[in-house]
Amino acid sequence: MDVKIKMPPGAAFIIDELNKNGFEAYIVGGCVRDSLLGKHPHDWDITTSATPYQVKDIFKKTVDTGLQHGTVTVLVDKAHSGNDEYAYEVTTYRVDGIYEDHRRPKEVSFSKSLTEDLKRRDFTINAMAYNDGEGVVDIFGGKDDLDKHLVRCVGVPSDRFDEDALRILRAVRFAAQLGFDIDEPTKEAMKNQAKYLEDISAERIREEFTKLITSDNPDMIRMAYEMGLTKIFLPEFDAMMDTQQNNPNHMYSVGEHTIKVMENVPKDTVLRYAALLHDVAKPVCRTTDEKGIDHFYKHPVVGSGLARDIMKRLKFDNDTTARVERLVLYHDYGIGGEIGIKSVRRFLAKLGMENFDDFMAIREADRLAQSDYNQEYKIENIKKLKTMYETVKNENPCLKIADLAIDGNDLMKLGMKPGKSMGDMLKYLLDEVLDEPKLNEKNKLIEMVNKKLSF
Repeated sequence: MDVKIKMPPGAAFIIDELNKNGFEAYIVGGCVRDSLLGKHPHDWDITTSATPYQVKDIFKKTVDTGLQHGTVTVLVDKAHSGNDEYAYEVTTYRVDGIYEDHRRPKEVSFSKSLTEDLKRRDFTINAMAYNDGEGVVDIFGGKDDLDKHLVRCVGVPSDRFDEDALRILRAVRFAAQLGFDIDEPTKEAMKNQAKYLEDISAERIREEFTKLITSDNPDMIRMAYEMGLTKIFLPEFDAMMDTQQNNPNHMYSVGEHTIKVMENVPKDTVLRYAALLHDVAKPVCRTTDEKGIDHFYKHPVVGSGLARDIMKRLKFDNDTTARVERLVLYHDYGIGGEIGIKSVRRFLAKLGMENFDDFMAIREADRLAQSDYNQEYKIENIKKLKTMYETVKNENPCLKIADLAIDGNDLMKLGMKPGKSMGDMLKYLLDEVLDEPKLNEKNKLIEMVNKKLSF
């Protein structure tokens, strides 16, 4: 007996309406794959023999998502979706024309054949269709590959990667997300055609790579490195993999240490990228002393700049870039020296109280990925940081100029004019308050300003 997939009411309604009007229709791709794996699909895509305009004629509310590629978004009302209005992408069976740039076909033509449509898809596990009448349509062995935990191209792998080189990175991403392996012919084609990733936009690379490193298996970045993929869009990681750490604190290369750190932080985009890039500057900052011990002086400072450049290269937004850059810059704070409450207060003023939990996540993961050398001290150091953070937090601290009990208007009443001198005065006051929080009272600050102005 074939598998029964429970479709959402809206998808079942669309398929039923298309069938009533004489057209074939199926759910297709990732939703079939995920359903067979017992996962809950996020998207339910539908493929049909109806043309986009025939789809528009059948349904009352549609959006022209991509008519030239055969896609119409159908809006299903609450009565038929079982929920609030829900949108489903409905795409006509397609046959892609010639690919000239490893990104997109020169032209797309519509087809009446489900087989032809499934034939153009990337991997067998994504090339299955389903409706309640026929069950799972599996022409290329997708169900067997799911059972084998295998990512395998539909047809000839080199042809699929010629069509869209991003599929080379997608193969690793699916393997990471699903915990699968990649079959050997597919791997071989990936290695041979990795260079074509140069033709893919940074935005598309970023989307796939982010899904890879925020999966349950971020260590699959190692496969991307071994196949020559990271060399194309993240050569800094290749340098990290090639850089040893002959230092008592470490037992892995920079790259392998980085992978361990990534595995030890939550599946959050900022944290995984901060983990990936926290030691990105070690290859360029490495020095070796007369005893043969490696050192990486100033790598957090240099690394923060490299991290910013990499995040911009991958077209990340400014906020995500700034958060990653900040965590890279401060990830080593407090290591190798005594820390006091004043130092922690100043550190939090730079880091931002709201970023402390992320900082600690990176710091603890970094420790776990090191050797056993000096571990007791490192554990105590982390405990001390946490304790001091709680102390500062309970002070209701003044950590930025906006938190001062005095502002520019108050300074103007004291005779100061807007400009650099006023900014310098506010910085001076904040500096004093960071050392002694009890000074953050209006009268005390006014007294300090008057004293400063009298010199």
